[in-house]
Amino acid sequence: MNKPLANKHVLVGITGGIAAYKGAELVRRLRARGAEVQVVTTRAATAFITPLTLQALSGRPVRTELLDSAQESGMGHIELARWADVVVVAPASADFLARLSLGLADDLLSTLCLATAAPIVLAPAMNRQMWMARATRDNRARLREHGHLLVGPAEGEQACGEVGPGRMVEPDVLVARVERLLSPGPLAGLSVLVTAGPTREAIDPVRFIGNRSSGRMGYAVAAAAATAGGQVTLVSGPVGLATPMGVERLDVISAQEMREAVMARVGGCHVFIAAAAVADYRPTHYAPEKLKKQYHGLTLTLDPTPDILAEVAASSSRPFCVGFAAETEALEVNARKKLVGKGLDMVAGNRVGASGPGIESEENALSLFWDGGGVELPLADKEQLAVELVEIIARRYGEKSTA
Repeated sequence: MNKPLANKHVLVGITGGIAAYKGAELVRRLRARGAEVQVVTTRAATAFITPLTLQALSGRPVRTELLDSAQESGMGHIELARWADVVVVAPASADFLARLSLGLADDLLSTLCLATAAPIVLAPAMNRQMWMARATRDNRARLREHGHLLVGPAEGEQACGEVGPGRMVEPDVLVARVERLLSPGPLAGLSVLVTAGPTREAIDPVRFIGNRSSGRMGYAVAAAAATAGGQVTLVSGPVGLATPMGVERLDVISAQEMREAVMARVGGCHVFIAAAAVADYRPTHYAPEKLKKQYHGLTLTLDPTPDILAEVAASSSRPFCVGFAAETEALEVNARKKLVGKGLDMVAGNRVGASGPGIESEENALSLFWDGGGVELPLADKEQLAVELVEIIARRYGEKSTA
């Protein structure tokens, strides 16, 4: 049998919740794929599944206590943190997500999550109202900013009898995600340049022309490309997001600054993903002093900003070029017009405004177009959507490079 996780160390964390029973199947499947598995549970988890069951499946004693005299003489929690190639917390309760988002370290599992340099995969499981609560939304946003990967939750009937988002994803989904994290990845050995966020075009020292882009989609794409093995450089407009793990970040403000940063680094790049919402226009004249309010009105003269994507696509040693098209109407018509007009390899179109999820949303849906084909990626968290997008980009790049 194929053992894609042979010699890989997977630390499985189980927190208190009815979905803890799925932890047994997760451990079994990871072992079947060749992984060495160490289970760490919270105290609450042992009310739902016994350590003896998990020990029998993992082949290792289950760890629960932070201050275990038999283990801590050798700083056992630090050893666990260093041992792991990946940490998978499944299920991850609302309480655990909250504590991890704040950097609390009051039990073994939260402490080693704080101490490890390994990627952390979280499989949330909770009541639908808890998942949708403002506090939980804030917590998961912080966790993503910290570089943690949230997988799920799925929707369906819950133990409480309600129906909605909150079910832990099935173990095979998590095993597949672990394999992707620990494999060389479809972008291994490739240089990937990503742009993200808005640009700001200064009117005077305190005012600018900009847009509502949050940068989340571009940052998610950069993170997914790095996870897929790419050597990723992210050129970012002004956003309040943390740099994804394994990504080199360059901060810019204006469209001209973004162009200069991109053109300085695009040479030798294999894949260019233009996810930034670059302002289309900038003021013709910059006022060095703050403009005073004029009650009879103010007229601004605007000039077009540089078309970074078109310039990259037209360069002599162009990389594989992917553009984004945010449209309020005629999505496919306008996206394919951009595909052809700029000579791109792929365009990711999404609806904005009243007909779409909105550019500031945590979720998105994409329609991908290329010469002679395309595919729909349905509404999902931007992180999950980015993983699917990067997989398709890698496949299309491979097909083009071997054609």
